[in-house]
Amino acid sequence: MRRRDFLYSLGAATAAATISGNSPRTLAMEPASRIDRKSLVHRHLVVMEKPDALAPLSVGNGELGFTADVTGLQTFPQFHEPGMPLHTMAQWAWHESPNPHHYTLEQTIAQYDSHGRSVPYPSEDQTPAGEWLMSNPHRFDLARIGFALPQVEGRDAVLEDLRGIHQTLDIWNGILTSNFTFEGEPVRVDTLVHPSLDLLAVRVQSSLLRDGRMPIRIEFPGSADSWKNQGDWSHPETHTTRATLRAGNADFVRQLDGTTLTYAQAAWSSGASCHQVAQHRFEWHAQDDTLELLVAFAPKPLSAPLPTFAAVKASAQEHWNRFWMSGGAVDLSESSDPRWMELERRIVLSQYQTAVNSAGSLPPQETGLVVNSWGGKFHMEMYWWHEAHFALWGREALLKRSLGIYKDLLPVARETAARIGCKGARWPKMIGPQGRESPNGINPFLVWQQPHPIHLAELMYQAEPTAVTLDFFREVVIESAEFMASFAWWNVERGCFELGPPITSAQEEGFRSRSTAKNPTYELAYWSWSLGIAQQWRKRFGMAPAPEWERVRKHLAPLAIRDGVYVELETPETPFTDHPTMLAAFGVTPATPMVDPGTMQKTLDFVFAKWDQKTTWGWDYPMMAMTAARLGRPDQAIEALFIDTPKNRYLPNGHNFQQLPELPLYLPGNGGLLFAIALMAAGWKGAPATHAPGFPGKQQGWVVRHEGLRQAL
Repeated sequence: MRRRDFLYSLGAATAAATISGNSPRTLAMEPASRIDRKSLVHRHLVVMEKPDALAPLSVGNGELGFTADVTGLQTFPQFHEPGMPLHTMAQWAWHESPNPHHYTLEQTIAQYDSHGRSVPYPSEDQTPAGEWLMSNPHRFDLARIGFALPQVEGRDAVLEDLRGIHQTLDIWNGILTSNFTFEGEPVRVDTLVHPSLDLLAVRVQSSLLRDGRMPIRIEFPGSADSWKNQGDWSHPETHTTRATLRAGNADFVRQLDGTTLTYAQAAWSSGASCHQVAQHRFEWHAQDDTLELLVAFAPKPLSAPLPTFAAVKASAQEHWNRFWMSGGAVDLSESSDPRWMELERRIVLSQYQTAVNSAGSLPPQETGLVVNSWGGKFHMEMYWWHEAHFALWGREALLKRSLGIYKDLLPVARETAARIGCKGARWPKMIGPQGRESPNGINPFLVWQQPHPIHLAELMYQAEPTAVTLDFFREVVIESAEFMASFAWWNVERGCFELGPPITSAQEEGFRSRSTAKNPTYELAYWSWSLGIAQQWRKRFGMAPAPEWERVRKHLAPLAIRDGVYVELETPETPFTDHPTMLAAFGVTPATPMVDPGTMQKTLDFVFAKWDQKTTWGWDYPMMAMTAARLGRPDQAIEALFIDTPKNRYLPNGHNFQQLPELPLYLPGNGGLLFAIALMAAGWKGAPATHAPGFPGKQQGWVVRHEGLRQAL
């Protein structure tokens, strides 16, 4: 898939010529702010005084991400392997292992009964074809860039040999500054990524450079066949590196098992030199106390000369200053509740992390550009959680970058819908850039991603109500609604439309019962609301309402209630674990006639009191907060955001931790938090006319100052 830029008039980002394509990565400056935004952001600069295996720091621009240890580079990757590994990753860097057996998705098909019809779903993953398709394609690590430190007392240097560590991630200016002492000599490293080029810039200052004791090393890995790994450092024979070294610059051509080509270009300050020291390893040595190094990566040959370090630094500073001065801001500093500082820290750092990891030309994987989760594939049911907040925070230009995925996926989505006898487009769950579904007992049975493009389209229309917006989403909205209406099944005996079987609800706990499951609460409410929004879009297109959409919307099965509370599924019963997604039927989903607020309040109280919170996930807490806010319970909204569980932990670098080894970070938690905060602070359509309807008031310790936020739907 080519890099997709969704550019249209109002609020569109400024296109910048880039090495590997044109990508808008800047935002328009807004009028003068009433909030002291620089002070707000500076309260939460990240400062590290010692190594933390779970909290390396990243710089990036949505397309390229570089994660560094306390040296400002990737000098001690082994220290971070058990926690949050160090990688250099790009949106375009995908690899597919050889497929000599010609495995296809059709080889993973199993038949399921759907109301007397036999329907095919690609669910056979425990087969050679299924395993290969789950693993491919996968993202890969572009390179490891770190110091080649000399031995200390006859042994390899280790982290403990560093002294005086002081590292600052200056998110206001987009620069990582690392200071430490090695063998009695001070070292300063400045690390940053250009805002509109896939380019890393590094400046090192130390007498150790001049003495030849601390060269910078770049090493290129192969791509691991396993979908759980990013790079293979053990089999140099499986890939090639061709280098052209010149005075002051070099070109690198990379090939992985004969199938994938990538390119890199480097430039460095005068007086330094580059030498090849191993098959895939190169080192830079300097003759004085300063070395400036720039390394650009691309999926095609590079020809343009690289900018200077000073130019990159100026561009980064301008970009990040503009980022923080545009869009929304929330200031909690006048609050007396002692938790205000931590909540504000999470809000500010989540804005940085989502801009670095979730604002690229493709939907992000759940771990962004830091580390691979599920082979780096993106999960389309999580796309809303990653991206929707940008529209509420006045940064819809960042959301636009990846929205083209829906138009690219239309042919595949239509085929998927037709395969099971439905109209329209059925959006996949877990995919790489080409859109091929990953076979699994869960993936092809999930449906809660189907209304997402309608929800996102409406958020974009509220931000930019233009003919261009309507034209862009026309097919996507209509095809989504066509599928949703045709997927619902009319139960003659009950006189209502049902969802499933087969189906797996958003909770996923009942996936083993997918052959008999039906009527998940969240999905029913989301179906009803989004079909209503789709009808509004038909009106905007000058079209008459679709009778079948309306018939389905008005006659969906009632939400299942047991013991006075909404449950995940009508059948089967599911445990009180994992995602309590029945709450999303009145929170993520705006109010519909399907949901009784009193019953939903009882359900929320039940989740607080009886749910197994240690099994919940990062986006569950903002989901609960949104439901509480819409119910008029701001006290519960705040409590939801501070539930004390392992997966509601925000690390020093701002990442929402989940679990090791698969998810050391979880960007749906960050994105969900930002959406919830916007909803709580600015409200939603029809919200009470209070300053911040989702927050407790001043008497309860909360003073919320905000600007630049849009109301939720």
